[in-house]
Amino acid sequence: MRLPHALIAQIGGLIGGLILTGGAAAAPLNIGVAAPLSGPSTILGKQIEYGARLSAGALDAETVVVDDKCSAEGGAAAATQFVSAKVDAVVGFLCTEAIEAAMPILKQAGIPVITLGVRTEGLTDRRAKTGWPVFRLGPRGDAERDAAGTILSKLWRDVSFAVVDDGTIYGRELAEAVRATTQQAALKPVFTDTFRPELDNQVGLIGRLSKAGADAVFVGGDGRDVAIMARDAAKLGSEMVFAGGEALRGAGNDVPYAAGTLMIAMPEWADVADKRTLDLFSVGKILPEGYALPAFAAVEIADTAKKAAAADGKPMATILSARIFTTSIGPITFDAKGDLTQNPYRAFRFDGTRFMPLEEQ
Repeated sequence: MRLPHALIAQIGGLIGGLILTGGAAAAPLNIGVAAPLSGPSTILGKQIEYGARLSAGALDAETVVVDDKCSAEGGAAAATQFVSAKVDAVVGFLCTEAIEAAMPILKQAGIPVITLGVRTEGLTDRRAKTGWPVFRLGPRGDAERDAAGTILSKLWRDVSFAVVDDGTIYGRELAEAVRATTQQAALKPVFTDTFRPELDNQVGLIGRLSKAGADAVFVGGDGRDVAIMARDAAKLGSEMVFAGGEALRGAGNDVPYAAGTLMIAMPEWADVADKRTLDLFSVGKILPEGYALPAFAAVEIADTAKKAAAADGKPMATILSARIFTTSIGPITFDAKGDLTQNPYRAFRFDGTRFMPLEEQ
């Protein structure tokens, strides 16, 4: 059942006036929502469902919610249901298997997809070959690595820095990206090494770093190892600054981070979202966490694209590739492959209590 027009206008004002007003109104958006609503990823799937339903309600849109089960079989079945329901677009999808099985079916029906969590680079890198109308409202798998190297090349241009990793695939690839990017910027670390992770102290490593003259250290590893390194450096009288990737945002460590620790990570969406949208979540008694806000924004984008497509007489996929979308989590633009034009990773510094955006300090 659709919301009364008076209530639509009121809610529309809260989310920035995205409701169509005046003139001839296009048919309401019919949005498909694909999410893992069963199995181990149910919590994440529910975040997508909650955010998408809240946004759709505010926009007087219809929703078709389907469990993609995070599997190829579930993705194909979901796509078939969306085609039968004649949805205008689909938002969601967290699993590569599900979306890759769904896309051939959705492409055939001319239904674009805004994925929220699939990071596999090939999903969009193969656009020229597959022709899949898929757009990624989230980072690529290489976005963290690219951002870490680019950001630290600027921050540490005049600093003697080292790069170490814990030997895991994640840590090694992240550290290698930092080494490669800084080298392209004509910078060279004074020390590189692979350390043994999950130790109760890293005094030996700190000693080698100090001997090499490192004033700053990038660590490809988890948060606890970074915290221990900073603690041991302080005990030895060193003022080394340590930096790491988004693993530092994980669960709390038994060893606190040192003030000044740097983290390259995605922002918390609740920290950047429009207050009026957060008010809607509060009224709906929904926590704006995880994928809830990106799902809300994806429906906003689909709604704007549908209206623009109707006005311009163009397919929604064409509109999605050609404009800036104003959303509750900020402006969004997709490139020719369907990826975000702006890398969402940022630098954060620990202020002794929490990680704060570096540009705000």
